[in-house]
Amino acid sequence: QVQLVESGGGLVQPGGSLRLSCADSGSTINIKFRGWYRQAPGKERELVARISSGGNANYADSVKGRFTISRDNAKNTIYLQMNSLKPEDTGVYYCNAESWFEVLRWGQGTQVTVSS
Repeated sequence: QVQLVESGGGLVQPGGSLRLSCADSGSTINIKFRGWYRQAPGKERELVARISSGGNANYADSVKGRFTISRDNAKNTIYLQMNSLKPEDTGVYYCNAESWFEVLRWGQGTQVTVSS
C-alpha cells in the first residue's frame, strides 16, 4: 500500500516558489531521518535536504539559503519550501523515510518544472 505521498509540485517561473509536502501513513518506528531527493532527466537521484528526528537539517550546497525542510511530527509530514527557484531545480522530487542503516520507503515523486 502507498505510504509516502508527495504533493505540491507544478510549473513555476524562475524566481518563484513552491512548497512540497510528504505525508507518511506508515509506521514511524525506527525512522531517524526524512529526506527530499530529486532526479533530473538523464541524471542520478541526488539529496536535496534531510532532517533528523531531532530536527537537525542539512542541505545540498546548490539549495542552501533557498530551500527549507521542516517537519510536523503530529501529522507525520515533512515539507520543502523552495524559494528563488532556478531552471536547474527542475526534476522529480521524492521524499523518503530512513532508519540509521537504510532507506525504509520512498514516495512516488512529484514533478517540479521551473521554466519561463
